[in-house]
Amino acid sequence: MRTIGIVTGTRADYGILKPLIKRIHDSEEVELKIFVTGMHLSQEFGMTVNEIKNDGFPIAEEIEILLSSDSKRAMVKSMGLAMISFSEVLERYNLDLIVILGDRFEALAVAITANTLSIPIAHIHGGETTEGAIDEGFRHAITKFSQLHFASTDEYKKRIIQLGENPNNVYNVGAMGIENIKTLSLLERDEVYKKYNLNKSKDLIICTYHPETMLNSNGIKEVEALIEVLENYKKNYNIIITKSNADANGRIFNELWDRFANENEDVHSYFSLGMYNYLSAVSHSKFVIGNSSSGIIEVPSFGVPTINIGNRQKGRVQANSIINSNASVAGLTNAIETAINSDYSNVQNPYEGEFTSKNIFQIIMSNIDNLYMEKSFYDIEVKNL
Repeated sequence: MRTIGIVTGTRADYGILKPLIKRIHDSEEVELKIFVTGMHLSQEFGMTVNEIKNDGFPIAEEIEILLSSDSKRAMVKSMGLAMISFSEVLERYNLDLIVILGDRFEALAVAITANTLSIPIAHIHGGETTEGAIDEGFRHAITKFSQLHFASTDEYKKRIIQLGENPNNVYNVGAMGIENIKTLSLLERDEVYKKYNLNKSKDLIICTYHPETMLNSNGIKEVEALIEVLENYKKNYNIIITKSNADANGRIFNELWDRFANENEDVHSYFSLGMYNYLSAVSHSKFVIGNSSSGIIEVPSFGVPTINIGNRQKGRVQANSIINSNASVAGLTNAIETAINSDYSNVQNPYEGEFTSKNIFQIIMSNIDNLYMEKSFYDIEVKNL
């Protein structure tokens, strides 16, 4: 029997990975090993490891790597701790493959470790660009450590090949997060409003704003501008804030969000709603605002507009329902008015695929016996150099 490992470090990547986790868990062909790390294990970020346990999936190892600090230096130290810890953990398992999603610092640390231990990697969501985040470089580095690649659009597939990866190992399968939207029976509006004690006479805004880690500033002015704008709309809207990740300055942002929520009855802040509740809330929202990748990838499938702030997600393929804005009060106000007064119900989401988790699992199983650590750089013809 083959053994496949899956790494999850955040509320977001677990929600995306869940359909694939279930397929591997339910299969009689393979044994699943889930490695939980990062924010999942932090009380400060909601101990979202409990979501995995509540879903009934067995956890092979819990690997603590986060430091109680908000600096870029702390991120680097966490990466070092992750490499040390995962080197010990992964040696205890005879993995045939490890699945890594995305671009976060802990994902890169695991990729470096797995590559050094000669464990093949399947990478999900490679080839994408996020010019406002240090994750941009992390993602492309993970691509070079990986043997199988699952892109979410044709453009990203081409970029992975441009990075020198063999086209035979690169697949466009769409975004797995959209599979959840298509397959789950989400909560009705009344259920969402009751669950989060929302004012039934008001529409709903969802806000998620993470640090823009390529900025030279700490980003506080941008958060304060966003709060100032939301202050002007709280009279007519419920506001749910899902708080920032454990990136540099994320804790400072979360203090500001909590203060905003504590001072306003119809403003609510949470570390995590969980994937099911988050998608349910989004489905009944007037618009989503912030700089989360979910606003770009999943939200358009609801016909709900996304106000994408700043450069954190710059470079991603976008649906027509994405309204890009700077972080100024004037820019954000204009974007919100556009979102409120426009119809996006028929928008096409470029990230939609068919049977994404099923395709990923089938491709993994058809290749798992023929994955080799040695890779030749795939050269493409480059003109007009």
